Amino acid sequence: MKQLLQNLRSGAVEVAQVPAPGAAPGHVLIQTTQSLVSVGTERMLAEFGKANLIGKARRQPDKVRQTMSKIKTDGLAATWDAVEGRLDQPMTPGYCNVGTVIALGEGVTGLAVGDRVASNGKHAEIVSVPRNLCAAVPDTVDDACAAFTVVGAIALQGIRLAAPTLGESVVVIGLGLIGLMTVQLLKAQGCRVLGVDFDPAKLALARRFGADVVNLSDKEDPVVTANAFARGRGVDAVLITATTTSSEPVRQAARMCRQRGRIVLVGVTGLELSRADFYEKELTFQVSCSYGPGRYDSNYEEKGHDYPAGFVRWTEQRNFEAVLDMLAVGGLDVAPLVSHRFEIDEATKAYEVLVEDGSALGILIAYPHRATALEARVSVAAPAVRQVEPKAVAGFIGAGNYGGRVLAKAFKQAGCGLDTIVSSTGVAAAHYGRKFSFAHAASDADAVITSETINTVVIATRHDSHARYVVAALEAGKNVFVEKPLCLTRQELADIEAVASRPVAPALMVGFNRRFAPMVVRLKRALERASDAKSFVMTVNAGAVDGDHWVHDPAEGGGRIIGEACHFIDLLRHLAGVPIESCKVTALRRSGGAALPDTAVISLGFGDGSIGVINYLANGHRSFAKERLEVFCGGRIAVLDNFRKLSGHGWPGLETRRALRQDKGQLDCAAAFVRCIENGAPAPIALGEILEVSRVAIEVAEAARQ
Repeated sequence: MKQLLQNLRSGAVEVAQVPAPGAAPGHVLIQTTQSLVSVGTERMLAEFGKANLIGKARRQPDKVRQTMSKIKTDGLAATWDAVEGRLDQPMTPGYCNVGTVIALGEGVTGLAVGDRVASNGKHAEIVSVPRNLCAAVPDTVDDACAAFTVVGAIALQGIRLAAPTLGESVVVIGLGLIGLMTVQLLKAQGCRVLGVDFDPAKLALARRFGADVVNLSDKEDPVVTANAFARGRGVDAVLITATTTSSEPVRQAARMCRQRGRIVLVGVTGLELSRADFYEKELTFQVSCSYGPGRYDSNYEEKGHDYPAGFVRWTEQRNFEAVLDMLAVGGLDVAPLVSHRFEIDEATKAYEVLVEDGSALGILIAYPHRATALEARVSVAAPAVRQVEPKAVAGFIGAGNYGGRVLAKAFKQAGCGLDTIVSSTGVAAAHYGRKFSFAHAASDADAVITSETINTVVIATRHDSHARYVVAALEAGKNVFVEKPLCLTRQELADIEAVASRPVAPALMVGFNRRFAPMVVRLKRALERASDAKSFVMTVNAGAVDGDHWVHDPAEGGGRIIGEACHFIDLLRHLAGVPIESCKVTALRRSGGAALPDTAVISLGFGDGSIGVINYLANGHRSFAKERLEVFCGGRIAVLDNFRKLSGHGWPGLETRRALRQDKGQLDCAAAFVRCIENGAPAPIALGEILEVSRVAIEVAEAARQ
């Protein structure tokens, strides 16, 4: 299918051929007929993309601070790789979509195949959208008008926060798409409306919709005009729908408001506020969040948990419905807002208009072709010509930042053949497929599991799917490299063990890359020459992760002990060289007694009397290096600092080594696995160790949660 993609590094857009997404559980699969370019948001992203690195930095000073901090801890090379990785990922613009339902994911109710729906889908021929972000389109509303639903919901949410009443005077600053729809919705509520803008054409439309106007290009004073408009009392409310870096709209809004007036920021402005302006009038200032309650709440949007109407009357979906109702009865007239029309093949021209024509309003993209079959797998690169065909031919399930940017590069450098890469929406698969010369990109994991040409499966999906794909791939007779963790539960571990322990089972490898880091390899050699028991102290400055991040979900991510601390359990197990015989965890507790399961001390006891402590801490500061290992053994000490420096103290033969760039062993880990397949050798990490480390991680995570 065709989809519009934007390069974040250059701002350039392209119409790319990508695999069609599937109907995921709780999602609706939609064949697009029309989509609307959101002029304000998408122009801002285009301008950001076209800016050079300095320009990008000026627009995101918080990101600059994070980057400088990372340079101090991880080094310039590793930081540059991370920045390049972020800029390399394609954007998928668009959030105003109309089309026909062609499939329903498991658990979706209230819609049927063939229904017309408006959603926040992308600019693509086929989109998969959560059920709570779709609304049925009334028969009397055509697709072109319905494409304005989401933009209208943004306007409506700002109005709901301002809470105007019949007869109140309201100013709308900024008469773009959202501003002009705000004017109409306010008029429908019986308000007196004053529109403010520079563009005479937009001001004319506002007049057509019943508003008085202020033409800023004629040097009219909006504050003076607004006070006169409000009969000398000051306006009741101001909605700012402009996009600007200036703080002037907020200052003007404060000066034109009456005592205890309300200001709602729907657009984007500077926020250098005058305390006196707000203090003396006791003004209310609020920022509106997109389409309404539920936005950015994964439980509502992704998991489909609706808010009870008795407690949250207007969710984002119900705002969609309200806008569609207004379109159906003529309370909203969006036909005059359409300024340009293009077909998807010409979508790059739409972006040229967006950037070059400041007067552009509603830019519609039409999708004239209907899919007769969903292409879940497409060709993205011609097969590489090789003198010797590789014995390892890989398919990737998962094309996120790590799987696509790090693992795909590592397996390519290891000489592995790259056949198919899979991502849920198909976009990342198509991008990394082209970047690393995969033959195909797909949106369905079965394209890898059932392929006759693929003998190796690399799994880099979210944690809850690891065990399922590992078992399926092993049962299909394929070698498996799975990014940590191996699995999340004891039962999943038992299922994997049963399949992986068969006499002729393929190779199984977990991406415990740190044991392959060059400095760890050197430290391991030094430890093998020492007969004394060792004491390991591993300190991990893991950093805080937002509480609503999927990794904290016990069912989806399993928590950070399983998800990341398993790395360090494996590292100590590898350096000790003997089985773990005991483990204990002490989690940090809040003042109320609740445990913080991602801030804990893990104590390990090994079969030779060695001990290890892993301080896995999420309550530190990012300016401190992330990982530090200290090894005490027979009057000697070895220290590994963030995989950039290894030093020995009283340790003959272990002189200090510094690296120009951080190397955590990702490339060597992949290369070792590819070599084992090529040579028919056992997996680089013994199956017993993989199962042992995974079992300990699960036990520790369970104890930390308790």
